[in-house]
Amino acid sequence: MKNLTLTQRLTSVFALLLLICCTISGVLQVRSSTQYSQAVIQQLSANLAQHIATSNPLLSTKGWNNESVHTLFGQLMAVNPSVEVYLLDKQGNIVGNAAPPGRLKRQKVDLLPIQALLAGAKMPVYGEDPRDKDTGKVFSVAPLKVNGDIEGYVYVVLLGENYAALANSAQVNSAIYSALWSMGLVVLFGLLAGSFAFRWVTRPIRHLTQQVVALDSKGIAALQAYADTPVNSPGRDEVSQLQQAFRRMALRIAEQWQTLSQQDQQRREFIANISHDLRTPLTSLHGYLETLSVKSSSLTETDRQRYLEIALAQSRKVGRLAQELFELARLEYGVVKPQKEAFSLSELVQDVFQKFELAAGARQQRLSADIQSGLPLVNADLSMIERVLTNLLDNAIRHTPQGGEIEVRLWPQDNKVMVQVNDTGPGIPQELRSCLFIRPSILSNARRHAGGLGLMIVKRILQLHDSDITLVDQPQTGACFRFSVPVY
Repeated sequence: MKNLTLTQRLTSVFALLLLICCTISGVLQVRSSTQYSQAVIQQLSANLAQHIATSNPLLSTKGWNNESVHTLFGQLMAVNPSVEVYLLDKQGNIVGNAAPPGRLKRQKVDLLPIQALLAGAKMPVYGEDPRDKDTGKVFSVAPLKVNGDIEGYVYVVLLGENYAALANSAQVNSAIYSALWSMGLVVLFGLLAGSFAFRWVTRPIRHLTQQVVALDSKGIAALQAYADTPVNSPGRDEVSQLQQAFRRMALRIAEQWQTLSQQDQQRREFIANISHDLRTPLTSLHGYLETLSVKSSSLTETDRQRYLEIALAQSRKVGRLAQELFELARLEYGVVKPQKEAFSLSELVQDVFQKFELAAGARQQRLSADIQSGLPLVNADLSMIERVLTNLLDNAIRHTPQGGEIEVRLWPQDNKVMVQVNDTGPGIPQELRSCLFIRPSILSNARRHAGGLGLMIVKRILQLHDSDITLVDQPQTGACFRFSVPVY
């Protein structure tokens, strides 16, 4: 069965079921036909025993008339060899018969079938055969009465031993012949009809199999083309549902493949971009250190100090970039999990402001906080939210001109605390907003103006808190970022 197709398996199972059904039908047909013929014979011969009892003096007040019994039995069996006549006493014991010596297998007949037939039971009624202990026979019976009391019975087996010997072979041959012909015709036409039906039923499965084979051989391009083909109205049968499920799976695989391709392209561009960003400060750092090493004796103290400060600035830039890379990698690969706790977001804003007081003061910038009273506690990772505020304020300070203002607003809304950071800087051009929170690409000019790694880290942290950050349009100049933190 393993090497057969689905159609061949269905046809084989169907053929086996047909054979079983035909066999059962043949057995039932033979049995029903036999019972019908025996019922007809029993009905036609119902009065035979009564006729024998009334036509011949078999029993009198003096007892059984043995001479009359033997003469009558011999005549009856000579005229009709299929019948066997017996005389029974009122207990069912056989007191008279014409059987050859040694042919009787029982000396007593059960009276229950006799009483049932005399009571008018539905024919055929089967009684015990004195010459066969295993098989019941149809019979005719009549009571023998003396002075109104039953003293015995005339018991006539209608299909006796001679009939059974001749009829069994003919019945078996006829039944087998009829059964074989009927079975053969039913199986033949059944297989033809079943084959066409199974091929019609399994046609969608064969079509689906061909599609799967084609997709397996032609690759992802064929899968994407298959997913893009228009969908016909789906049927309600299981095969149609399987086709629709396979199409949805193909569409999902194509989407996942496209996503993976985009992620791989972004990864390549990101590596190229980071290489460029690292190479620039490292080249500058190497150049200034080499200058200090070669021309140290000819440089003035002011030049040496200026070169050292530039080298330190480039070193800090490389260190900050390496730290951001490490932090972003930990966030993207699920290494960091938020350890949520209840804390006051307004107090955290004040703590972050203290970190940037010197930097803002050096640029003559003003840090302000607009916090609504009665602000509830939030449930989040304290260090992660601090990192979000730090990155946003650092960007705002670096992009806001001298004398500008950076404002942080906090207000409750729908079981969340909304946070908004806006500045008075030049703002973000419209063409750069779509790539603000994604990996910058070295292949485009957007990399020089996008948010870089800082905003990517902010977005990943907020995603871990089931939140997100958006760039809000506002009438005045400057950039405005907004996000939410869940309430404790």
